[in-house]
Amino acid sequence: MDKAILYIHGKGGNPKEAEYYKALFEEYDVIGFDYSSQSPWEAKKEFPGLFDNLCGTYETVTVIANSIGAFFAMSALADSKIEKAYFISPVVDMERLIRNMMQWANVTEDDLQKQKEIPTSFGETLSWAYLCYVREHPVTWTVPTHILYGEKDNLTSYETIAEFADRIGATLTVMENGEHWFHTKEQMDFLSDWIKQCT
Repeated sequence: MDKAILYIHGKGGNPKEAEYYKALFEEYDVIGFDYSSQSPWEAKKEFPGLFDNLCGTYETVTVIANSIGAFFAMSALADSKIEKAYFISPVVDMERLIRNMMQWANVTEDDLQKQKEIPTSFGETLSWAYLCYVREHPVTWTVPTHILYGEKDNLTSYETIAEFADRIGATLTVMENGEHWFHTKEQMDFLSDWIKQCT
């Protein structure tokens, strides 16, 4: 086959999730992206080489990316040969998300600058280096993109996702009562229908 689907999982996910998309893209080789990066600067080092190794021989490559996987893809693969992208619950404004998490944890910018890293009660560690990096390296993404967003996404507001979709010229589909993590049968059926409509 000369066409590939590259699936990039989100936090806590794994490359085996790519299996789900084989039935939706029968004329493609579907590849799970097995990465270890935890930050956009690590992704910038790791992703391009991995991408070339996995996808370098294909005529066309389509990316399906989930949550922070989409953010890492935009941070690291903007110059790669990608025909189109499907983003599921993408993190599109990391600075805003970090600032929101700081509010939830009652942490000021001064606190974070002094302490460098602050663990939170909701399982995330706030990082001054991370906040500075995303401020200094805003993402630019010109790949034709379709976005799927859950109405009840607790990480990204509708205003943020709509503003981003408008800025990059992406289509935006909203699932009523959908969550950040698409995992129930109803949500996955909706996701499958969305992909079929966009292809």
